[in-house]
Amino acid sequence: MAANSANPASDAPGATRAPASAALSATPGPLAPPGLEEILAAQKALASVARVTALEGSRHLSRLISAPVHLKCENLQRTGSFKIRGAYTRIAALGPRERARGVVAASAGNHAQGVALAATLLGVRATVFMPMGAALPKVAATREYGADVRLHGHVVDETLAAAQEYAQETGAVFIHPFDHPDVIAGQGTIGLEILEQCPEVRTIVLGMGGGGLAAGVALAVKSLRPDVAVVGVQAAGAAAYPPSLAAGRPVALDSAATMADGIRVARPGDVPFKIVGALLDDVRTVTEDELSSALLLCLERAKLVVEPAGASPVAALLSAPEAFDGPVVAVLSGGNVDPLVLQRTLRHGMAAAGRYLSLRLRLPDRPGVLAALLGELSVADANVLSVNHVRTDPRLRMDEAEVELQLETQGHEHCAEVTAALHRAGYTVLG
Repeated sequence: MAANSANPASDAPGATRAPASAALSATPGPLAPPGLEEILAAQKALASVARVTALEGSRHLSRLISAPVHLKCENLQRTGSFKIRGAYTRIAALGPRERARGVVAASAGNHAQGVALAATLLGVRATVFMPMGAALPKVAATREYGADVRLHGHVVDETLAAAQEYAQETGAVFIHPFDHPDVIAGQGTIGLEILEQCPEVRTIVLGMGGGGLAAGVALAVKSLRPDVAVVGVQAAGAAAYPPSLAAGRPVALDSAATMADGIRVARPGDVPFKIVGALLDDVRTVTEDELSSALLLCLERAKLVVEPAGASPVAALLSAPEAFDGPVVAVLSGGNVDPLVLQRTLRHGMAAAGRYLSLRLRLPDRPGVLAALLGELSVADANVLSVNHVRTDPRLRMDEAEVELQLETQGHEHCAEVTAALHRAGYTVLG
């Protein structure tokens, strides 16, 4: 498997491959990867719990890659993400004594809500540690699903340490967000649904953090349809899998920075890493601009609210449409996005798409000059969102002023046209 490469020839229609369980049978360790039987059992257990989420076609993306593209809408799942699948499967497998001790988890959002609801449905007491800066809507939702929420730490690592300390002190069972066979089996039910809903699928694209979703879907799909390619997507600022796969073992990043907090994981899980290394066809990375543009596309074209991590498969399709064999299913893994983050991300996406333009100009400081500038922008069909007029600054001469403009534009070509029109009119554009 090579990162950012096309699908290997061995995955062409009619190609044969050893069953998924055979590829992993030599993997030792106390937590052995699940198999197809465990995923089928999880599907049965989840029948009355998790929704079979819709598969929606995307005409825009289909035109882009010249093949059908479908969106698997896990953003419409209960709790707003796929996490309920793995959390419920894990907690349901606990024995009576373990359930009596309760469960504990650490999460900034999606896993927290999945554990809270799963525990409530199963009559198990849940304690969830969340970082102090967690989005208020996510904290409120976790409490409403029935968990005792404790705010601790400013980064997830501190929150995770607090949850594990609580588990040691109280005997509560720690529910890991991705590094457990039961969790992986639960997430793998998405792969079964995709094969049922879209039998003709050739490529499945999904976001990757610790790897639980990718591992589960790959296990399910490759066990039944080894000809279907499974492609993982990571944010470039938190891409732990490419160096780990190159090293042959999980390697921790020094830092993980991305707006896509759902896939901001510095180290792959041990259990999913074995599966991903054996079964995934490709791991691709996407930039923050591409994530923002993908989120904007989901909102405008598909009418779906998706968090940045959930939009990562769409970002991969936008960045390299020629790299995917269709029909393609892109898994929108979640839609739990803080409104403030959504606002900033949408503005970032619009700027990346050339629909916002920021300019700074130097003008003569005399009456009527600013009005004339606004007149030029009106002729160029640029909508003025804000104007900051600076007249006193050490950089300026006595007879100069500076204007900072935020403009709404119609794309990159229009941005260039607006800038060129100002140059032709004699304005000094500084940036």
